Amino acid sequence: MHLGEIMTPGVVTAAPEASAISAAEDMRDRRVGSVVIVDSAGSPVAMITDRDIAVRILAGRVDPESAVGEHASRPLIYGDPAMELDEAAALMVQHGVRRLPVVDGERLVGIVTLDDIAVRTGNLEVAQRMTAEVIEGALPEFYFHERG
Repeated sequence: MHLGEIMTPGVVTAAPEASAISAAEDMRDRRVGSVVIVDSAGSPVAMITDRDIAVRILAGRVDPESAVGEHASRPLIYGDPAMELDEAAALMVQHGVRRLPVVDGERLVGIVTLDDIAVRTGNLEVAQRMTAEVIEGALPEFYFHERG
């Protein structure tokens, strides 16, 4: 199975100079967890997630009117429509990302999330394993911290 077969074609985007608050409002209004930052030619250059806004901007006491491009994750990790699902999954786990923009040449054509993998492939076990690996990679102290 290829990313082009399971990707969501509608991607919420913003210019780097858009405010962080407008990106957060777009996420809320469009019910998504991320916004892909695109340059003036429409090419994807970065991504900001709801977690980035909470941790980098709000918890960092940064002005929410500041440019979203200043707080976005770079470099942008992405796949292409012909990429096999297992290759994309490995890329997501390697980089600790739950969302993978799909880029054809320099054009943003879609996005794939861990939820998409679970729902569209019908393989909940694969999605659960990937989610655990992504979270473990991003938050190793959560997995290795002694609780008591």
